[in-house]
Amino acid sequence: MVMENILIFLGIAFNLNLPLLTAWLLDHWLGDPLWMPHPVVGFGKAISFFEHRLNRGKHRRMKGALVSLFLVAGVYLTTFLLLRRVSYISPGLLLTLQVLLIFYCLAGTTLVREVREVFKAVDRSLEEGRKQVARIVGRDTSRLTAQEVRTAALETLAENLSDGVIAPLFWYLLLGVPGMLAYKMVNTLDSMIGYKNERYRQFGCFAARMDDAANYIPARLTAFLMVLASGRLSLLAFVGRYGNRHASPNSGYPESALAGILDCRFGGPHDYFGQEVWKPYIGFNNRMLTTEDMYRAIRINRCAEWLMVMAVILTVSLISFCS
Repeated sequence: MVMENILIFLGIAFNLNLPLLTAWLLDHWLGDPLWMPHPVVGFGKAISFFEHRLNRGKHRRMKGALVSLFLVAGVYLTTFLLLRRVSYISPGLLLTLQVLLIFYCLAGTTLVREVREVFKAVDRSLEEGRKQVARIVGRDTSRLTAQEVRTAALETLAENLSDGVIAPLFWYLLLGVPGMLAYKMVNTLDSMIGYKNERYRQFGCFAARMDDAANYIPARLTAFLMVLASGRLSLLAFVGRYGNRHASPNSGYPESALAGILDCRFGGPHDYFGQEVWKPYIGFNNRMLTTEDMYRAIRINRCAEWLMVMAVILTVSLISFCS
């Protein structure tokens, strides 16, 4: 009887989680191929369309909120109805579409490759490192030192683990593939209009707050998984001490986890849109970062990814088995 239940559970786990496992493995293998059309590009065009027409005159805050809600709800409903429609046509086509959409929502491998290239570039020359890191950060990189280039790359790696992998998987667990796509729209809105400058302060305010809410649990879960992957649970106290010092209510948690694991210091001055912004220091050991630190950070990222995927698979399978 026990063996029969185990076999039933394994069959359920395989059938339910085949799209997720396949998409995750594809992300590890391919990353984001430049030749493939990406829905986030379409998201960006939709955001730009509304922003250029509505981010003017009065009531910008209200208009920005309505646009954000419309786009997120539109992505969720469109994806939900599309998957439902395809399920009536062909199970094979449904599986293929699910794999493709989940694959598009996972963005772990591409940034890992970019961070690896940043360290290789800065080892060759500081100017190459500045140009390479400019591909993955929004700050001005023209005056960064070699240490600041490496720090920026690792900060981005930690933050992207939350935004690009753990958060999409979290929303997949809660709301399925439509929830995963809706989260990507939330994240894209924040990356395009969620700035506190003159142009976006009012129009993008709601989008920024929505992104904060969507990432609140995933950011803290990411930090926990990183600490778990390091095998040093005592670092949770370090995360608790430094995680809330970041200007963002969420980014500080994965960054503090990585700073604790590497025994280094993140934060300090950053140049955004010609304005210097000081971010509180996370950690206290201002030592020089090395290529070995980069490889260690990548190993932690990959292990945290694996832990999250396994947690999602186990949760989905148990819920289905017990229902």
